[in-house]
Amino acid sequence: MTIPFPGLRIRVLPALLAVFLAAPLAHAADRPGVVIQVSDNDPAKWNLALNNANNLISALGGPDKVEVEIVAYGPGLAMLKDDSVVGERLGDASSHGIALSACSNTMRAQHVTEAELHAGVRTVSAGVLEIMQRQREGWSYIRP
Repeated sequence: MTIPFPGLRIRVLPALLAVFLAAPLAHAADRPGVVIQVSDNDPAKWNLALNNANNLISALGGPDKVEVEIVAYGPGLAMLKDDSVVGERLGDASSHGIALSACSNTMRAQHVTEAELHAGVRTVSAGVLEIMQRQREGWSYIRP
């Protein structure tokens, strides 16, 4: 089989590649997303992550201008519990549109139930997978 316009294939392939590579970034152009990893059981790290999240929302004009998700796994899960020392700040974060996600794998390993988590915390199957998926969708990644 012959290709009637072999030069066309060369010009079309880069264009198609650009479209497919830009597809995950389409989200970023509409409403940027930022995923913040916290895997430390350290109130100072949590306060820094919460400050980063609030500052981003303020700087970009509000929660309707940017999506922010904090993902906790490993030792960081402890700070998402209802009795956490940053519990009051978690409530404020949720009310300002910051998503708080707990790793189900860590919950199982640490024998933590959903009832022990702060109100508004959602669970994800795996914290690392959640971060990876968000990055694939074009979200920026921060680890304080």
